[in-house]
Amino acid sequence: MVVKKGFVVTALAVAVVMTLSGCSNMSKRDRNTAIGAGAGAVGGAILTGGGTLGTLGGAAIGGIIGHQVD
Repeated sequence: MVVKKGFVVTALAVAVVMTLSGCSNMSKRDRNTAIGAGAGAVGGAILTGGGTLGTLGGAAIGGIIGHQVD
């Protein structure tokens, strides 16, 4: 089964938007962490052509950076 890269990126973006809609009662740092992880996941997926390792690595790095932003 071949999944097109555009579909994977779109699905990730939709998942990020849906997840962030539940952030209304989060602290600013928690919200930045979630946003960083989502953006990192999308970036990692784009850079690696939808690779799982790239997506997870991007999410981890984005989450760490987002957590550090004040």
